[in-house]
Amino acid sequence: MKHRLRKQEYIFVASLLFGLVFGAGNLIFPAAMGQQAGSSILPALIGFCITGVGLPLLGIAAISITASDSLFDLGQKIDRRFAYAFTCALYLCIGPFFAIPRTATVSFQVGASPFLSEDVQTLGLFLFTLIFFAVVLYFSLRPSGILIWVGKVLNPLFLLFLGILIVTAILAPMGTVWDVPPAGAYAEHAFFTGLLEGYNTMDVLAALAFGNILVGAIKRLGLSQPKDLSYSTIISGTFSTALMALIYLALTYVGAQSRAVYGLDANGGDVLAHIAAHYFGVFGGLLLGITITCACLKTALGLVTACSTTFSELFPHSLPYAKYAVIFSLFSFAVSNVGLSKIIAYALPVLYFLYPLAIAIIALCLLEGVIGYHRPLYLCTIIGTGLAASFDFLRALPPGVQEIIPAMPLLRAVGDTLPFSEIGMGWIVPALVGLAVGALLLAGQRLDSTP
Repeated sequence: MKHRLRKQEYIFVASLLFGLVFGAGNLIFPAAMGQQAGSSILPALIGFCITGVGLPLLGIAAISITASDSLFDLGQKIDRRFAYAFTCALYLCIGPFFAIPRTATVSFQVGASPFLSEDVQTLGLFLFTLIFFAVVLYFSLRPSGILIWVGKVLNPLFLLFLGILIVTAILAPMGTVWDVPPAGAYAEHAFFTGLLEGYNTMDVLAALAFGNILVGAIKRLGLSQPKDLSYSTIISGTFSTALMALIYLALTYVGAQSRAVYGLDANGGDVLAHIAAHYFGVFGGLLLGITITCACLKTALGLVTACSTTFSELFPHSLPYAKYAVIFSLFSFAVSNVGLSKIIAYALPVLYFLYPLAIAIIALCLLEGVIGYHRPLYLCTIIGTGLAASFDFLRALPPGVQEIIPAMPLLRAVGDTLPFSEIGMGWIVPALVGLAVGALLLAGQRLDSTP
């Protein structure tokens, strides 16, 4: 019986995970963070890597340790209704509502928009996203080809283009990072701001969504025992997340350098565009466009496939996989045409709500590996986390939306009373309180059952 993967198999599985997870947000947000953090780049990067690298790895470990077949199985540890709600919300967030449209919009903004005049931007976005999602839909209807395209074709191409850009920027720096003062929230809370910035990558959500795909790929390579699956999953995930951390480090450093020449840009797409133009001119823009488009295409392909598969399995009597793929592709195409700024603005509040829940579930799964499964711990912790995270959700809504919510000033005041709310971590103490209450209920149940 096979107990370990071969070296090339570890590399293959790691490449699969990297290809499915790493996309538009993983490129633009580290670059933007570096430009804003300036001389505070180190604490900001550490915070970013905790939520952008460490937690996704723990999410993969949680899937393997609990031997869960899907995110839905994880959710059922709390409640079946919660499992349906959380699974749907998570996949819609990393799918047609935010992440999939963002892949196309970022590709256009960086790879095509600089070459178009202002009066044809809207038409250009429409045509670009139309072609983009036509390609995504074509391959998503042929899911058997995902492993080949993601693992063997698009990943090496993407890494080649990105590597050229980063190495050139490091060898010929635009400025000295340590002379650049931090801007905005990074001036006072660089670590925690970087921590929250890591939410934008959606990698923790993606890890929970794709963890079962990773485990399934390892099973097809010949492993079957839970301990072997867990070990190989964690090792493969470590390789993948280590590569992501290296890229984050490089992008953040290069982004900080660009501040000396270009000042503060509106978003990470503009940061990368300026970096490419500085070093390579028109060719740089083309190089960057290819890089971004490769990254985004492979991510969109994986997300459409994963979302369509999940919804067809969750609701077996609704629609088949192919129709879900068509619906999600068309919906993502429509959303992508509202523009990148609006997509980011409306995604952030949702992430402020979903991320604490995802982190709590991961922590509970890891705890389960030590003390076993106990439903009161799961239920009470999630209740405490969800109630507190709802205040962060409300606080992050666009001002125009906040104005129409009844009693919004009162709700904000209540949320502000929570410890660490000023740094966006108001859910931590309620989560711990929920865990403590769950432990007390568990102890009471054991006392009641004692003869």
